[in-house]
Amino acid sequence: MSTENEGNEVPPAPSAPPVPVASSAASPQSPEPDGNAPTTPLPPVPGDAPAGPAAEAGAGHPSGPAPDGAWPPPRPAAPPHPETPSYGDAGAGAAGGFGGPGVPVWGAAYQQPAPKPRGRGGLIAAVLVAALVAGGLGGGLGYTLAKNHDDSGSTTVSASDSGGATQVKRAPGTIASVAAKSLPSTVTIEAEGTNGDGGTGTGFVFDRQGHIITNNHVVADSLDGGKLTATFPNGKKYDAEVVGHAQGYDVAVVKLKNPPSDLEPLPLGDSDKVAVGDETIAIGAPFGLSNTVTTGIISAKNRPVASSDGSASSKASYMSALQTDAPINPGNSGGPLLDGSGAVIGINSAIQSTNSGGGFGGSGQSGSIGLGFAIPINQAKYVAQQLIKTGKPVYAKIGASVSLEDSSDGAKITDQGTAGSAAVESGGPADKAGLKPGDVITKLDDMVIDSGPTLIGDIWTHKPGDKVAITYKRGGQQHTVDLTLGARVGDS
Repeated sequence: MSTENEGNEVPPAPSAPPVPVASSAASPQSPEPDGNAPTTPLPPVPGDAPAGPAAEAGAGHPSGPAPDGAWPPPRPAAPPHPETPSYGDAGAGAAGGFGGPGVPVWGAAYQQPAPKPRGRGGLIAAVLVAALVAGGLGGGLGYTLAKNHDDSGSTTVSASDSGGATQVKRAPGTIASVAAKSLPSTVTIEAEGTNGDGGTGTGFVFDRQGHIITNNHVVADSLDGGKLTATFPNGKKYDAEVVGHAQGYDVAVVKLKNPPSDLEPLPLGDSDKVAVGDETIAIGAPFGLSNTVTTGIISAKNRPVASSDGSASSKASYMSALQTDAPINPGNSGGPLLDGSGAVIGINSAIQSTNSGGGFGGSGQSGSIGLGFAIPINQAKYVAQQLIKTGKPVYAKIGASVSLEDSSDGAKITDQGTAGSAAVESGGPADKAGLKPGDVITKLDDMVIDSGPTLIGDIWTHKPGDKVAITYKRGGQQHTVDLTLGARVGDS
């Protein structure tokens, strides 16, 4: 099942909020900015994916059956089954399909969302003024009534007169305490392309050298000569540049130019130890509302998620995601998903939505229905370290082309790869393990494999050189072989 990227797309030539650019001596730990940049959603999964029955499992490019095939992956013959969520923000995938009306479909057609009406800010201002006037009238009336009846003998005691502390103390580990500690290390990212298109997302401090982790689809518009900025909650804005990006993983690392000297990286947790029911805290800029905190739990683990941003050059991303019901909306992309102690356990990247329109800001952009997905931090950390070190992603692979068609039976190795190439790479890991076209992979270690995308996402949670056990069916018989994963460098 596919969802959509939930980055927050901005109309051409967006107007940045009036926030001063900080000097290198500025600290990111002061009062938060107003965060009023206009935003609209990133597009959903592209509707016209290239035709083809297969994509290489874990060959770096899941788009094509062959290890060196081109992305994005071929369009499946039938959409993935309903219980397999996929990736992104809910924009235009309301064609129905596998999950019933309003559920995004793999390859659903993309339509550019309508821009926000220019008058929305004025309308909000008018409503606020009306509310203030009403509040003033109510306050004046209340004061008059109280004055006329102040001889009743009734008295009240204010909190400041009770002898207690005048300031609320929040114990460590509370949501308020975690938010207060984590917010200064999160940023709102604005990416703008050379053509004026852009989007808004979120990121968080990875190290004291000024590296920020976010999603690839958040920074995609700024590549090839665009502009990138990161704004801290204290209002300090910094120019930034992309150090490296991995479209397959949907992870990117940006670096602040002239970063402040007192950066505090968020602590990283262990996503392998996360359990269903654990508390989660998400921080981001949903619909451009910077520094928003929401809470929930871990709803599920190892959810197969696949998506793209809908552009013509888009390449599919795959992950074995953490699922959370913490509200995640367009603009949360790239932000941290924290555990109850404040450690990062994932990067918020995708939502499933009914695409009911909703009319938020007049854009028709859908929001959270409690189905959010995050890249596990153990995987994201490895990818980020590779990007900082070499600028290029490294993908694990088995060296075989598998079908992306919906099938609960497993991931079938195709009869032929892209452009007539071999479905099983000669001398590759699958070839050495004795796998052949027609074999159906049903398990990778203890992970049940029900489709090609599930296999790819699970392979990419591993590192090249890892040894895994592959269980497959051939001629009605089940076999298990050990396999050492190969490596593929780069997205192309």
